[in-house]
Amino acid sequence: MKMRILAIADVESKYLWDFFEKSKLDGIDLIISCGDLAPQYLSFLVTYSKVPLLYVHGNHDGCYEETPPDGCECIDDRVYVYRGLRIMGLGGSMCYNFSGFQYTEKEMRARIRKLIMKRKLRKGIDILVTHSPAKGINDCEDLPHQGFQCFRTLMDKFRPKLFLHGHVHLNYGRNIKREDTYNETRVINAYDRYVFDVEFPDPPEKADRKQHRSKGKGTKPARSKATKQGDKK
Repeated sequence: MKMRILAIADVESKYLWDFFEKSKLDGIDLIISCGDLAPQYLSFLVTYSKVPLLYVHGNHDGCYEETPPDGCECIDDRVYVYRGLRIMGLGGSMCYNFSGFQYTEKEMRARIRKLIMKRKLRKGIDILVTHSPAKGINDCEDLPHQGFQCFRTLMDKFRPKLFLHGHVHLNYGRNIKREDTYNETRVINAYDRYVFDVEFPDPPEKADRKQHRSKGKGTKPARSKATKQGDKK
């Protein structure tokens, strides 16, 4: 199964908002926001794209509590299933001033543990969506932009195909990458906007349908001569 995903985070893209053309969203199958974006911006994109828009909270998204983005799906502390893909959401940043969506390493570990117990994720996850990066993977040394070690542990355990995050702006320094790889996981910084294609194995139910259709081809029983003669009478 091939998908085209639009990942967004941190700044409202002028390309998509100020200079919008509907054709710029053609071919997009899913939009994922990694946080710190105006709720009006997300509502705008979901209205014109006609595809699902999933989001987690950034550390500056306190306004979402009173003004959540219309028509969008919050996946914070959830495993959302779309087209058979299991998408885990964990918003927020490292705690640095105890305001908004901020968490200590211990608190983030507790969120993950609770989610794993709740969902019984024995079969894993396909996409991990967060606001902050993982520790040591395109994060920064200052406390507000440090990544979470438990995100690395999560990737070690479940080997998701994709890890999408924001929080660390690409213009923070030349060492910040748009894409990276950790073990078997493709890591993408969603800053501003980023469109990419990715292939996933077909979910079991879809694979079963394909196999069933394949077996059914050419198996229609031939009509006997007696039947044909009977038709002529």
